[in-house]
Formats: sequence, C-alpha cells, structure tokens
Amino acid sequence: MEIEFLGTGAGVPARNRNVTSIALKLLAERNEIWLFDCGEGTQQQILRTTIKPRKITKIFITHLHGDHIFGLPGFLTSRSNQGGDTALDLYGPVGIKKYVQTSLAVTGTRLSYRINYHEITEPGVIFSDHNMTVTEMKLDHRIDSFGYRIQEADFSGELLVDKLLAEQVPSGPIYGKLKAGADVTLADGRVLHGPDYVAPSRPGRIVAIMGDTRKTDHTLQLAQDADVLVHESTFGQHESKLARQYYHSTSTQAAQIARLANCKQLLMTHISARYLGRAAHQLQTEAREIFPNSKVVNDFDIIEIPLPNAIKE
Repeated sequence: MEIEFLGTGAGVPARNRNVTSIALKLLAERNEIWLFDCGEGTQQQILRTTIKPRKITKIFITHLHGDHIFGLPGFLTSRSNQGGDTALDLYGPVGIKKYVQTSLAVTGTRLSYRINYHEITEPGVIFSDHNMTVTEMKLDHRIDSFGYRIQEADFSGELLVDKLLAEQVPSGPIYGKLKAGADVTLADGRVLHGPDYVAPSRPGRIVAIMGDTRKTDHTLQLAQDADVLVHESTFGQHESKLARQYYHSTSTQAAQIARLANCKQLLMTHISARYLGRAAHQLQTEAREIFPNSKVVNDFDIIEIPLPNAIKE
C-alpha cells in the first residue's frame, strides 16, 4: 500500500505544485489504484509516474471546487482511449454526476466503460468488501466537502509452524484445520486446540484523507488511530484568521488533529502558492512542534504504508 501525490497545491496550478490529486496504490492488496480528487492536469501528472489509468477503479471526490475536479473529464476520456474497459466507481457530493455527464455530452465523448455514480447524501460507509471499508463524513467548508477513512480488514494470525514441528505434529491437512481454529485429534490421541497454534491477528491499516475544511470534530473521528492522515494545510499558523475566513486549515491545526486522533503520521498537502521553498518548510516546522511525525509533501512523493508490525528494510 502506497500513497502517491499527483498534486499538492491549492487553488491554481503553480510551477512546483499542481492542484490536488492523490493516488492510493493498492496493487499488492487488490491490483487496483484509487484516486482521491482529480484537479486540472492530473492526467499529465500521471504520465510522469508508473500509474496505468486502467488500474484506477475508484475515484473519490472530496468536493466540487474546480481545483479538485477540473481534471476529471479529461482523465475519464483518456482512460477510455488508453484501453480502460472495466467499470469505474465515482463517489462524491451531489452534483458530480451532472458535472461529468454534462462535460462528456457537450464534447460528444463516449466512454468504453460504465461509470457507476455514488452521490453522497448522508454520512456513513459508502464501500465495503472482504478487505476494505470506506467511510465518509462531512467536513466544514464553504460547500459540501467530505473526508474519507479507508480501513483495511484485520490480518488473521499466522500458523505457528515452529511450535507444531517442535511438538512433532505431522504436516498436511491438519495444519489447515488448526489454522481455521478447529480442534484436531491426532493418531496418538493428543487433542490440539486450534487457537493455541495461531498467532494473534494484526490490525489492518487505516488511511484518512480529508477534503478542504476548517477544524472540525468530524476530522477527529475519521482520523482516529490512522496510520496516515492526509490533511490540508493551506496556511501557516500566523494566518489562522485568513484560514478560518476561507474555510481552510493551518499547519498547526492539522498537527493538532493528528495528535488528538493518535495518528502515526501526518502528510500535509493543499499548500497555498504563497508558501515557496523555505516558507513551505516552515509549515512543516510549525506542525512538528505539535506532532513530530509531520511532513509537507510535494508532487510525486510516494509514501509507503507498511504492514502492521512489519520491519521496514
């Protein structure tokens, strides 16, 4: 599981930061990529990565401001032209269906695949299957804006093979039964209790991705115990009044959320074009005073999210 940032800027494209788009790469887990927002130029950013558009099976839009959706019609069209023929699920606020369908109709565009539209009308789970659950809640912005919590299913514990070998338990179908938690009676009369030979389960990973927002309790709920929190940090702490006026967050507010929600890592994005070079680094410095594991991300940064309890090389 990796997050690749295709655009980390706010409002308008800048020389060093394109507008917002985030790829959650689930290639090992599902052979899929999920896209969060699709600002202007996203498909051009993708050309500079290893991402294949046909691998993108779901797109989650946080809100309908242009810097988060102007790249959507172009990307959808290119996905079709480049051999994408599998259905795509599009999640977002009410109005996203009209926006896409109008854009495609006006330009006479016909796609080679079906779009399944999921317009959000109330908070809750919007997707769930055997290994992933996505929950959304409304944030605090000038228009409807949502945050998404992506939670991986827990990993079942591994079979304690060394323990079985030490007890001279023969391999074969017995191992499968024990792994499933069943009791097994051996030929010598011993009874083995399945759970005694299976390691504890490990929690799945949690990624929280926020749309544009002022500080709100809903962010805390979505971010609780997240391995990674992706949060907008449009302004520095000295511009808190400006942030509130424009319904955005500061670097320190994002860090406070990460600390209060017991997150493992904060990735700061949606950086105003006024913060260049050292100024952008200052946003990170401000956040680290509150939450040390904070990072201002740049376009094309790739952040690995390791398995729980795994030792990273």
